[in-house]
Amino acid sequence: MSRPDHMDVAAYALGVLDEQDTERFEEHLATCWACAAELETMVPVVGLLSDIDGETMMALEQTATDPALLDRTLGAVRADRRRTRFRHMLATAAAVVVFGGLSGYGFVSVTGNDQPPGVLAESTPSAPNDPPTSVPTAAPSGPGVGGTEVEGDQVEATDPTTGVQTTMFLVTKDYGTRINFSLRKLPGPRICRLVVVRKNATTEVISTWSVPDGGYGTNTRPQGLELSASTSALPKDIKQLQVQSVDANGVASPLVTVPM
Repeated sequence: MSRPDHMDVAAYALGVLDEQDTERFEEHLATCWACAAELETMVPVVGLLSDIDGETMMALEQTATDPALLDRTLGAVRADRRRTRFRHMLATAAAVVVFGGLSGYGFVSVTGNDQPPGVLAESTPSAPNDPPTSVPTAAPSGPGVGGTEVEGDQVEATDPTTGVQTTMFLVTKDYGTRINFSLRKLPGPRICRLVVVRKNATTEVISTWSVPDGGYGTNTRPQGLELSASTSALPKDIKQLQVQSVDANGVASPLVTVPM
């Protein structure tokens, strides 16, 4: 590599090379550790030079033959730089104060407290959570759900053969009984129905639905199925509730039975 390539470090650092020479030098810099090291040492110098304006440079040139005047000029430059740094610090501090005040005001406004801006509301200990109960935290949200209140007597069952699980809530109404129920471990595809078996041996189909390939509450589809249905029978007249699977020929087989 020619010597002029190694002598372009200062010109490159000061940004005085034209576009063609800049590209040539950058190609040289990528393979020359000596120039890279020299360029790194020049970065602080370039930063200092960037703070000196043209008027200052002219003044320095005029004082080259007068050491006393040169000392006074350099002293003035240093003092000006100190004032500039001090102004920067004041501006930064003011920005921090303003931002902090706005942040405090925003926090108070969002939390809805009446305290003045800049004062953060003290945190208060939250009330202990009630232990979980067997009553669901929300009304069933699946197909056919009616009403939003959570109430009723809870009954659960798991069939030892099919593995289907159900939780039912029986709500006594003037017209009979509303049944909110959920199903899990229910494979598909299939057609299902909910049957009420009364104590007088009569039966009533009160709901039917289809189950897709993935089923409900399974590994393929972890979310269970939630439904709601009604019957004219009162809870005291119901012997059992049974979820059945119905094949293509209309033959029903029990999936899970809930005794009452």
